[in-house]
Amino acid sequence: MKKSVTNEDIKRFLASFDRDPKNLLALNAVTKNGIAAVALSRKEVDRINYTFSNLIESPEATNQEQSGRCWLFSGLSLLCLEAMKKLNLQTFELSEVYQMFWDKLEKANYFLENIIETRDEPLDSRMILALLSDPLSDGGQWDMFVNLVDKYGVVPKSFMPETISSSDSDAMNTLLVSKLREYAKLLRDMYAHGSSAEELRKSKRDLLEEFYRMLAIHLGKPPTKFYWEWRDKDKTFHRQGDITPREFCKKYVDIDLDDLVCLVNAPTKDKPFNKIYTVQYLGNVIGGRPVRYLNVDIETLKKAAVDMIKGNHAVWFGCDVGQMLETEMGAMDLNVYDYDIVYGTEFKLDKAGRLEYRNSEMTHAMVLTGVDLDETGKPKKWRVENSWGAMIGDRGYMYMMDKWFDEYLFEITVRKKYLSPELLNVLCTKPVVLPPWDPLGMLARQN
Repeated sequence: MKKSVTNEDIKRFLASFDRDPKNLLALNAVTKNGIAAVALSRKEVDRINYTFSNLIESPEATNQEQSGRCWLFSGLSLLCLEAMKKLNLQTFELSEVYQMFWDKLEKANYFLENIIETRDEPLDSRMILALLSDPLSDGGQWDMFVNLVDKYGVVPKSFMPETISSSDSDAMNTLLVSKLREYAKLLRDMYAHGSSAEELRKSKRDLLEEFYRMLAIHLGKPPTKFYWEWRDKDKTFHRQGDITPREFCKKYVDIDLDDLVCLVNAPTKDKPFNKIYTVQYLGNVIGGRPVRYLNVDIETLKKAAVDMIKGNHAVWFGCDVGQMLETEMGAMDLNVYDYDIVYGTEFKLDKAGRLEYRNSEMTHAMVLTGVDLDETGKPKKWRVENSWGAMIGDRGYMYMMDKWFDEYLFEITVRKKYLSPELLNVLCTKPVVLPPWDPLGMLARQN
């Protein structure tokens, strides 16, 4: 059997294509209209429904624009829901730019510390190549969000509003990443010429001063304190006066972030359920909370999500948003596209296979703010608060069918009281350390 594609093979492929007139019809339709328009299921469009049996009141959908800050938007959305109660506000938004600034500064320090730690590794080693591949993504994970809030607090959006670079971050990121790789070379060259780790860290301080300057030029200077006053939804005026971001967070955001645990569903053979996992060199704040995942079966994860919503708690979650998504309708539905009819073939990888063969990964973070339960209490669909503006779905809110949840949702954050005693005990165990290139090392950054 020949290894190459032969002329005989091509003749056979063509004859097979021409035997079925449906292939020509599909060719005509897809080349003119695109696969999404042709494969869109009319049946699913006709049954679209944004009604949910269990609903959490939430404000207008936000918009991350052309940036990968979904994890920050969704994390701050949870905090806003609590702050709105304290402040008696109808709508409220915290500054995503404030968190973005500190995240990038901390990630720069984290990256350079990892470069110093791996200074004996060959430049072409898989580890160094992994570190250099993406040192300053917009993306992040739940524990990284907690690190920022714990260390820097939060500010209302009016005190650090959006900039051109925060809303469209590619140009800024390209220059900042270039600087970090320049710094990495400098530090490794210093070590090669005999500098100690202490000398490398002293040089790193000067490099971070320059990096801070670049960040401030793009994003503005984060406030150290601000003068806070507001009028609530009952038209009553309030004045707090000067307050720091950490004081504001402690006083007006009534949520214990240490009580929230990240559950994941990664059903691959190398990751047994009911164990804690972490990823080497994944994080943002040195000395902060490490990224930790408790891997559980999908029914355990789903029950925790339902219990959270029943308890009037919104749920931060991560998923592979681009799979079987109709953006305009805001439909996350395994049946929304009839690809098998158009192509005459089925897509057969299961969730584990998609993870193992890099066909799926956690790309985007959003918030669950509702669930539609049937008569037996089982979920039919979920309400999703996104950060893509109010023009998609139901004024920026989408719906996720429960079967989509099973296949493409990978992680959620839940309060410890919704975990079994057995899982609470697992939280106290030592995590299994995964390499940086493991699928669980992916960051939520879809824009």
